[in-house]
Amino acid sequence: MQASSDAAVTSDDRDNVGPTVAVIGENVRRERRRQQLSVQALSQRAGVSFGLISELERGLGNPSVLSLHRLCHALDVPLHQLLAEPGGDSMVVRADERHILPTYDNADTDPTRRVHRELLTPRSRSNLQLIRSTLPPGFTNEGTPFRHVGTESVVVETGVLIVQHGDRRIELMPGDTVTYGCSTAHWWANGAECDTVVLGAVSPFEE
Repeated sequence: MQASSDAAVTSDDRDNVGPTVAVIGENVRRERRRQQLSVQALSQRAGVSFGLISELERGLGNPSVLSLHRLCHALDVPLHQLLAEPGGDSMVVRADERHILPTYDNADTDPTRRVHRELLTPRSRSNLQLIRSTLPPGFTNEGTPFRHVGTESVVVETGVLIVQHGDRRIELMPGDTVTYGCSTAHWWANGAECDTVVLGAVSPFEE
């Protein structure tokens, strides 16, 4: 499941693009500071909004491909440099080394009802991400559906997951899997009275 004003999204599958956004944001901030640019100066040079860069550097938002290319041009760096995360094992993520992804729930959401998301693939990987999400009872992001380019496949480990994809509503039980294109607005909800745990594989490609 991830929004900035220049992207055609209402909120993500910020869940999907979050890991990559966090890496890009860190690299943008590092390069901006290396060049001694303020956020405002980079915004003017790149022709993207101040808010987009601010969000991005905090690991939030869902920047468009055009915005990323503008940032690359403004910073004079190739796109792969913004996507790359230095160091770490490029193959193995140990159980105690999982990266905890940012929480994208609304500010007025009860903290006890926020999703806990763990990235199971190396943070340097951008073409495939495996995310383990724990949805507490009562969770729903119906008010902030996600939309972005990519494909997501989700399997339920425990609990009940409700997926609304466009006009279609799907209820998944343990062992059930759903695969869908992420460019269609979609949202998740926990349909159980206990935690619902799901594994989601996300690819930036979509047919």
